[in-house]
Formats: sequence, C-alpha cells, structure tokens
Amino acid sequence: MNPDPFRLRLSALMGFLAIALGASGAHGPVHEKLLVIGKSANWETAVQYHLPHAVVLLLLTMLGGSKPLMVWAWRLIFLGIVLFSGSLYLLAYTGITKLGAITPLGGLSLMAGWVLVAMSARGK
Repeated sequence: MNPDPFRLRLSALMGFLAIALGASGAHGPVHEKLLVIGKSANWETAVQYHLPHAVVLLLLTMLGGSKPLMVWAWRLIFLGIVLFSGSLYLLAYTGITKLGAITPLGGLSLMAGWVLVAMSARGK
C-alpha cells in the first residue's frame, strides 16, 4: 500500500495545525485576546472538531488507498475542516460574526464525508 504523498502531507499538516492552533488558543497572546473578546468557546469548538478530523484524514489516506469514495470522503472532510474550524478560528480571533454563516457549510461537508465513508463499506 502506497498512500498518496500529497494527501499524506496535507493530513499531517492538518494535524500539526490542530495542535498548534489549540495550544495558541490555550496559552499566550491569542489566549489573552480570546478571553478579552469573549470568543474562547468558539476557538475551543474549532479545535474540538479539527483535531479528530485531522486523524480521520490520516486514516483515510493510509487505509482508503485510491478508492474513489474514500478519496472523495477525504476531500469533503478536508474541506469541512477548512470551512467549519477555519471559519470558527477566524470568527473567534477577528470577531467578524458574519463568518459564522460559513460554519454550517463546513459541518455539511464533514457529514457528507462521513456518509461517503459509510457508503464505501458497501463496496461502492
């Protein structure tokens, strides 16, 4: 089994970013800013969804091979992390509440990715 190096790198990057962003939201200047503007809960929600889905990306890359449904599941979950967690990180840090309109699209993308994972178990 040879995992796609591009997806493997992006999966690792997403895991790295989840840890780095989680730590920055828990300590130091970012943490202080989030406390001042009252947005630490948004940041925590972003991390809460980001990290486990980064692990899912890695598993899909390692175990899914090039099966079309698994590749599409990977793409949708990647997009979901970017839209869901990314919009929450930006909303929390900048206070631009309009970014919250993007968050549900990320959630839908995450759910669609999981549906494709389930469908792949049927051998499709």
